[in-house]
Amino acid sequence: MNKLMLGLPKGSLQDATFSMMKKAGFNCSVGNRSHVPSIDDPELEAKLLRAQEIARYVQLGVFDAGITGYDWITENKADVIEVCDLVYAKQGLRPVRWVVAVRNDSPIKSAKDLQGKLIATEGVNLTKTFLEKNGIEADVEFSWGATEIKAHDLVDAIVELTETGTSLRANNLRIVDTVLESTTKLIANKEIWQKDSWKRGKIEQLAILLEGALAAESKVLLKMNIKSEDLDKVLQILPSLQAPTINSLSSKGWTAVETVVEEAVVREIIPQLKKKGAEGIIEIPLNKIIS
Repeated sequence: MNKLMLGLPKGSLQDATFSMMKKAGFNCSVGNRSHVPSIDDPELEAKLLRAQEIARYVQLGVFDAGITGYDWITENKADVIEVCDLVYAKQGLRPVRWVVAVRNDSPIKSAKDLQGKLIATEGVNLTKTFLEKNGIEADVEFSWGATEIKAHDLVDAIVELTETGTSLRANNLRIVDTVLESTTKLIANKEIWQKDSWKRGKIEQLAILLEGALAAESKVLLKMNIKSEDLDKVLQILPSLQAPTINSLSSKGWTAVETVVEEAVVREIIPQLKKKGAEGIIEIPLNKIIS
């Protein structure tokens, strides 16, 4: 049987990735001490690995494909195919940032003030590239962890990954500049992509389903019945992914309307729809939207 070897991120992205895989139609499970997830697709075999390493092993062909961050592709200078963007992170549907941060009372106010300073980071290559682009010479050392603490006594600045900035603020640090914005990506081995039609097809299938699951993450389907005479009033306030689907009901003078909308606006528009004459309003969660 043909089989695709997939690298999945262990750690902060693991739960979000497993959730997205499930919505895409692939149920993944793994024991607390296991690095080999079980997937209910006999054509997929996966291993859990730190996101920092996945791009390198995809390039080497150990994995046919993998899910990791653009930051780690860049940090490893990995020569891989970036199949699609999957804009999700540990805490939400947003990109993450690598930022320069210093203690609140630091005299460093901008990137230019890093000249001749000592910087600690896990993203050494990311930081060196940033400094080179800005014409800054500084010493960059690899940090094995607890990087926020080092900014107070051990180094002049840090370059750290942040999603919301909460951890930096909690450690009395402020952001000076952004080094890189990163999203999660589905990547593939170049040789596999170019020479193995079955594996490429499987990767493309995975991409379509994951993108569909991500597109549906913040949306719901609204269905309602409306008197035909009130239809125009309802359509004026009803947002839609494209155009609402409108059908006549068997009851004369009534119309059924359904549309995909952002979940965040539902609480605002349902009372308005009710006032405009909509009845039998139903909100349905979605797993996938395939464009």
